[in-house]
Amino acid sequence: MPIHAVLDPKTSPKIPPNLCALGIMTKAPQPGKVKTRLTPPLTPEQSARLNTCFLRDISMSILRATELSPSRGVGVYTPPGMEAAYETILPPDFFLLPQRGQAFGERLIFAAEDLFALGFQSVCLINSDSPTVRAESFAEAAIELADPRDRIVLGPSHDGGYYLIGLKRMHRRLFEEIDWSTERVFAQTKARAAELQLPVHELATGLDVDDRASLEKLRHKLFESDVTAEREVATETKKFLEEIYGR
Repeated sequence: MPIHAVLDPKTSPKIPPNLCALGIMTKAPQPGKVKTRLTPPLTPEQSARLNTCFLRDISMSILRATELSPSRGVGVYTPPGMEAAYETILPPDFFLLPQRGQAFGERLIFAAEDLFALGFQSVCLINSDSPTVRAESFAEAAIELADPRDRIVLGPSHDGGYYLIGLKRMHRRLFEEIDWSTERVFAQTKARAAELQLPVHELATGLDVDDRASLEKLRHKLFESDVTAEREVATETKKFLEEIYGR
C-alpha cells in the first residue's frame, strides 16, 4: 500500500486550515533524466543518486520546519506514475502532488494554483538543488506567510535565481516574462513583485547545485568550511560525496 497520499485538487478533501505548503518541485530520480549538467564529472547513475540525496536532505529539513511552523511537506513530482520512487526518499508525512504543464514557469503556476485549491493558506515552492538550506529558513518562510498582509517570500541563491518562492495568494505575474535558468531570475521576480506592490521578505541566501562549478562549491562548504556549523546539514549528500570523492 502506498505510504504517501497523492493529492488531487478536484477530488481530495480540503487540507486542515492555516497550513503552509512546503512543496519540493521534483523530477523522479532516473539516470539520464536528472542532474544532466553534472554529467560529467558524474556518471548518469551517480547524478541520479546525488539527486536522491538532495531530496532526502531537503525533505528532512522541511520535516523539521513543520515542527517549528504551521506547515506540511509536499512532493510536487513528475512524471505521473512514479509515485513509488518516493517511498524511500520522502518522509511518510509528506503528500504527493503531480505536476502539470510543460514550461518551467507554467509548472510553477499550476503547482501553486493546485496547492491553493487544496486548501493551503499559503504556498512555498522549493527547488530540489539546495540541500544545505536549513530547516529554520523553511520555517521562517511559513511563519512570515502566516501574517495576514499579502506579501511574497524569496530565498535567493548564489547564482542569481531563487531556491524558494512563497505566496499568500496566487499572483501569476510573478512567473511571467522570467528568463528561467539564468542569473536574472531573482531580480526579475523582485521586479514583478514591485509591479504588484507586494512586499518581499528575503531569506538567507542558499547554494543551488546544478553544474560542475556549484558542485565544487558544495564540496567546499561541506568539507572545507566550519564542519561544526554544518554538521546537521545535508547529511545524506555528505555521505554520498565521501563515497565517490573521498573525505
